[in-house]
Amino acid sequence: MITAVPRVATLTLNPALDLTVRADGWRRGEVNLGQALHWAAGGKGVNVASFLADRGLGVTATGLLGSGNPEQFETLFRAKGIRDAFVRVPGATRVGVKLVDGAAQVTTDINLPGLAATPEALEDLEERLLSLTQDHAVFVLAGSLPPGVNADFYARLIRRVRAAGRFVALDTSGAALGAALSAATLPDLVKPNIHELEAALGRSLAGEADVLAAAHELIRRGAGLVAVSQGERGALLVTAGEAVRARPPRVRVQSTVGAGDAMVAGLVAAHTGGLDLAAAARYATAFSVGAITRLGAHLPPDTELDAFAAQVQVDVLDGMVQT
Repeated sequence: MITAVPRVATLTLNPALDLTVRADGWRRGEVNLGQALHWAAGGKGVNVASFLADRGLGVTATGLLGSGNPEQFETLFRAKGIRDAFVRVPGATRVGVKLVDGAAQVTTDINLPGLAATPEALEDLEERLLSLTQDHAVFVLAGSLPPGVNADFYARLIRRVRAAGRFVALDTSGAALGAALSAATLPDLVKPNIHELEAALGRSLAGEADVLAAAHELIRRGAGLVAVSQGERGALLVTAGEAVRARPPRVRVQSTVGAGDAMVAGLVAAHTGGLDLAAAARYATAFSVGAITRLGAHLPPDTELDAFAAQVQVDVLDGMVQT
């Protein structure tokens, strides 16, 4: 039985300990002076869970987590009231290094490979995820696939979770995204960036008309909402009957790490709140803007988030503009 306030489950197959180093004006091949260092439990689904917990939603986080270094994750889950349903696997969770040049407002990512997943661990995880369909209304499948996981893993989970009558959001890339978008059952929500969408569809999307056409193609094949993020240019959000463009305000960037995850969290929160497409676009963009003003997957206070939302420009793509 689903409760009045829907619980959300996030899946992270390839989590990471994010090491963010701020080094303004760093230069390749030289000795550089850093200004700050920050460790955080990360991975796309973990970040989504953290953002949603900041907004008071009930969240369960699951996936594969190395038993050698789970402390940062366990501390985050306790601090934010996130239920920990991760399957522990032997070894250490990978590290992702983020080099932030605050002066240039640029972040460079170095992602190390994850732990190989065994068939036994994947079977345990799939059973655990499907058991959550009993009391969770929304599922977020997010991030890359670690070694040992077939490209169609997400596609299979989407089919099974949607068959249970639950809402499924997908945020991944590469072969995993291609397989999911080629499957018979698509997710309710898919959020690629424009480069990921081009790679999945195997063609260039030269302008907005091409992006809209690609989104409508996915809608016709069964997706409910396609949100295509385009960095500083904002995002296009498309359903069967509507399309909107959301443009963020300019803010001082602390780190772009997790900006896309924050948008997913905002769209999920908007779904649970029953918001229309324009309001969802504003809400999700505000999440993303708020996230880049912080280090780690944390939202600003509600008053600050509301101020960002008021500055988001949302254009309805039939000629009308919502201010």
